[in-house]
Amino acid sequence: MKQILLPLVITLFISCAGDKANKPEENASKNDYGSFKIKRGTNIAHWLSQSEKRGDERATFFTEKDVQYIAEAGFDHIRLPVDEQQLWDSTGKRNDDAFQLLDNFMNWANKAGLRVVLDLHILRSHHFNEKEKPLWTKPEAQDKFIQLWKDLASAVNKWPNGMVAYEFMNEPVADDPEQWNRLLARVADSIRSWEPERTLVIGSNRWQSANTFDQLKIPANDKNILLSFHFYEPFHLTHYKASWTELKDFNGTVQYPGQIVVNGQKPEEKRVYNRDTLEKMMAKPIHLADSLKLPLYCGEFGVIDGSPRESKEAWYKDMVAIFDKHNIAYANWNYKSGSFGIVDVQMNPDSTMVDILTGK
Repeated sequence: MKQILLPLVITLFISCAGDKANKPEENASKNDYGSFKIKRGTNIAHWLSQSEKRGDERATFFTEKDVQYIAEAGFDHIRLPVDEQQLWDSTGKRNDDAFQLLDNFMNWANKAGLRVVLDLHILRSHHFNEKEKPLWTKPEAQDKFIQLWKDLASAVNKWPNGMVAYEFMNEPVADDPEQWNRLLARVADSIRSWEPERTLVIGSNRWQSANTFDQLKIPANDKNILLSFHFYEPFHLTHYKASWTELKDFNGTVQYPGQIVVNGQKPEEKRVYNRDTLEKMMAKPIHLADSLKLPLYCGEFGVIDGSPRESKEAWYKDMVAIFDKHNIAYANWNYKSGSFGIVDVQMNPDSTMVDILTGK
């Protein structure tokens, strides 16, 4: 009798396991994340976004050890920028090696108990600093944008809604804010047809500026939305002598708090910045979040290397204090190396910055 039942038991076990395997969204995560709630995180720049690294150089730049460090340091989430040209070729076919890195990352994050904001950072049809942006003028570019998100979602939707949020566009820059509002509504409606309860991270036009939040139109009656703004003010401090900006040849003395440029002559150099002025500059996103009863997120903020150290630390402390006061989640730009990193390529941390960002 035992010999007859044993194959049947094995068959039933395999059948049940197969049924579970066909439902990855119910079994991908070992953690019970609940709803998507975040407080403090960091961006992983120059890995699957804004980088020419490929092959082993890309694979070894960011690994599971980095994810483990981020979790152990006290962060609760990662904002992961990814670019179209990294994930897909020009025809929309997946670059399998990049998708494998993305899958590896999701497993590492889940193992570490971290949440993820998945940010489609740069499109071939839209780069936030380029003059020409076909996304706003060519319907086929918008169709492709939605198709890319459908494919990207199919690769990560096995992970729980409480673990992963979709930021379907980084820093939109449209000439007319209604161009962004119309596209936003269309993309959100499309994603809702696939994933009705996934958290969508939505920012304002013109580089996700806090100042344009009063022009932003949010889909009605949707509570699974996280409002997002970016903040790099005062620019003289955060982008001090940045090579890609008009400040590349700047020779003045910068300070914070106080008049931003000591002995400054231009109006923008004479502005006084402190915690109160920074908080006032965030008034529009804070007001919109409060009025809609939606959570608020500063998905990018940071100060470039080489800026005055004392001013840099004071700015970070004031920013975190404002975020804490208004219950704003945040992710600094960025984690590793580059000109804004809080660790170097050998994972040696800037301990003071890490402590400020993690509330220690």
